[in-house]
Amino acid sequence: MDNSSIGTPEQLRDPNYTPGFHKAIPLGIQHVLAMFVSNVTPAIIVAGAAGFGFGSNSPDFPELLYLIQMSMLFAGLATLLQTITLGPVGAGLPIVQGTSFAFLPIMIPLVAGKGVDGLAALFTGVLVGGIFHAILGLFIGRIRFALPPLVTGLVVTMIGLALVKVGIQYAAGGVPAMNTPEYGSLLNWSAAGVVIVVTLLLKFFTRGMLSVSAVLLGLVAGYVYALAVGMLTVEAIVGSWERAAVFAPPMPFKYGIEFSAAAIIGFCLMAFISAIETVGDVSGITKGGAGREATEKEIEGATYADGVGTAVAGIFGGFPNTSFSQNVGLVAMTGVMSRHVVTWGALFLILCGLVPKVGAVIRTVPIEVLGGGVIVMFGMVVSAGISMLSDVVWNRRNMVIFAIALAVGLGLQLEPNAVQYLPDTARILMTSGLLPAAFIAIVLNLILPDELGQDRMTEISGAPGGER
Repeated sequence: MDNSSIGTPEQLRDPNYTPGFHKAIPLGIQHVLAMFVSNVTPAIIVAGAAGFGFGSNSPDFPELLYLIQMSMLFAGLATLLQTITLGPVGAGLPIVQGTSFAFLPIMIPLVAGKGVDGLAALFTGVLVGGIFHAILGLFIGRIRFALPPLVTGLVVTMIGLALVKVGIQYAAGGVPAMNTPEYGSLLNWSAAGVVIVVTLLLKFFTRGMLSVSAVLLGLVAGYVYALAVGMLTVEAIVGSWERAAVFAPPMPFKYGIEFSAAAIIGFCLMAFISAIETVGDVSGITKGGAGREATEKEIEGATYADGVGTAVAGIFGGFPNTSFSQNVGLVAMTGVMSRHVVTWGALFLILCGLVPKVGAVIRTVPIEVLGGGVIVMFGMVVSAGISMLSDVVWNRRNMVIFAIALAVGLGLQLEPNAVQYLPDTARILMTSGLLPAAFIAIVLNLILPDELGQDRMTEISGAPGGER
């Protein structure tokens, strides 16, 4: 789309500028396409970990539809908080909110094998964590020093590493298919492969909306392939569509309330990481779209919106929301800074969240097809973490901090039985891997003097490097 047809350069840099409907709506839908798959995937993964997800015979399987609905509905509502604001809540910027991958390493151990019974503690934790997240807006600027690229890059990398296993399991056939001849079959991997290949082709050999929505279109291609080879039938799709209601409102405290120390501590600690990620995204939007630094008011408002959106989502069975980095890049790519463009995308998400038939179609996606998309998404999370780590000065001090934090965090993920004798709360928090890694990195970064890293490890890097 030619930017000159949308507005003048001054208008394009103005968050309050409103393009015409015929231009704003397609741009808003483009934002939704960029984040749609990433937004609903955590709900699918949590349901799978709980035991009523794709491929399961659980009588609770229909609950997955509700979780998908809430992911869309509250992503839309949280986005509205950012774009139209509510008092001090919201940045007044084109920030797209969505379900955060960052919380998955916390959520998976909380619900593992517990079915719907595990959701009460999880969503109570989301509610309390959201309130805590909103409170962080009061002093978000004062804690940024504790989370430099060494820490944030490590955490993002750990999130991706914790989740890539899920992508491989899905591509092979899903957890319910393990120990069966079908698990890891060529047919299963071919469906995942179609998604990956089509996603890569669209991402690197097309432009505009085709490139932005590459993962979504890759899943569509995998869906068609699954129909063609018999992994999915038209009857199954029609049946799921017909059984789903046309409209369904959210239900407060649908799964009850249960205060779990592990859930509350886990969500509150992850709120720090999510808040800093939002600060980075707000800065990225203002720099990429308007060529300026974010104001203190914008940063605080965005953090408030993160927390309020998450807390309200927890009441109705929605997951933690945070700003979506891929949409930050989209603002820079399109050069359109208008928050009202994103408002249209938010309204579209809300509409999808109130119509269960949308979730019913998503629910029919074969798990192997979803696996192909998940492999790409979680691999990109790891890449994003490594990119953040490229800003780190790799002296001896920082290498030791990174090494210890990564070894402990990843090791606990790989061998959770190593802490089997800890109390339940401590065990869940430790086996996430993410929280112990972040804690070690933050503490060591604060207490180890910078002087320890002045001598470069030239024998490893091959040449002395200058400060960045």
